[in-house]
Amino acid sequence: MTERLHINRNHLLHQLRQMLRIRRFEEKCAELYAQEKIRGFLHLYIGEEAIAVGVMSALSGEDQIVATYREHGHALARGLTMGSVMAEMYGKTTGCSRGRGGSMHLFDRPMQFYGGNAIVGGGLPLATGLALANKKLQRPAIAACFFGEGAVAEGEFHESLNLAALWQLPVLFICENNRYAMGTALAISESETNIAKKANSYGIASEQVDGMNVVDVEAAALDAVAYIQEQQKPYLLECQTYRFRGHSSFDSQLYRDKEEITLWEEKGPVRQLIKWLRNNSHFEDSELEMIEKEIETEIAAAVHFAEESDWEPVEDLHRDVYTPPLDSSRRNSSQSDSQQK
Repeated sequence: MTERLHINRNHLLHQLRQMLRIRRFEEKCAELYAQEKIRGFLHLYIGEEAIAVGVMSALSGEDQIVATYREHGHALARGLTMGSVMAEMYGKTTGCSRGRGGSMHLFDRPMQFYGGNAIVGGGLPLATGLALANKKLQRPAIAACFFGEGAVAEGEFHESLNLAALWQLPVLFICENNRYAMGTALAISESETNIAKKANSYGIASEQVDGMNVVDVEAAALDAVAYIQEQQKPYLLECQTYRFRGHSSFDSQLYRDKEEITLWEEKGPVRQLIKWLRNNSHFEDSELEMIEKEIETEIAAAVHFAEESDWEPVEDLHRDVYTPPLDSSRRNSSQSDSQQK
């Protein structure tokens, strides 16, 4: 394990709290979705919490985050308030995207959180572009891009890795390999299932890690960040994980056995860390109960905030859709400048 990771009881409890916040938040979202208070599409991150929590712990506040449509966990782990995320799920103006994005398009510029992208693989070129800007502007920031294993079949994956390697960009690619791109198993869609090896083919350093173990993920992410900072080159981290729920709320999950889901749930990230803490006498059940109550209170406050928030007025629906036209004086001035040039 890397010497960069210093484990102590308080840090592990913090990581457990973060994973539980994500887990309970999403369970509540599933409940609200069934009540039709949240609409549209809903892709839950349940089972994958260790990746968001572990990676975010290794990044700085200046580093940029590009996520997928399964990004509630990334947003919460990054530091977006639960109220702003829940309000966005409701489509309210107090949401992090002012209610314009919903579940798949969470965005928070001050937190350097650049979405939430609904297109498979769509975040890869965005992160590559951010990394290019960082390099040209000599900013010390790293662009971190989360994507699923299904995105590996997209052209954007290969184009982004090629350019990142060619231009030696400070970008961290994080593949959340949950084994199923929607309902298609990786084993029957890719001749090479080791995604880390695909990065090597572009001359990019990579590592495979147990994505169900938050300590392992954080340790690997710290090593990756250090490599990028020292070498000024890209790095790919493949986190092997499993989603406990379907691809989306409309997924009947007929493509996998219940026994398989149960097997993975047994080694889930939350259960695994709780078991380790108990076995090593690092906390009492009463502490877990207290954490759960605090999270329950936070979620209740977030739901109240979302339900009490305002809908966007109808007259504002066109706002931010089109660029405001130039007034006649500014337009004439611009034309005159253009002619002189």
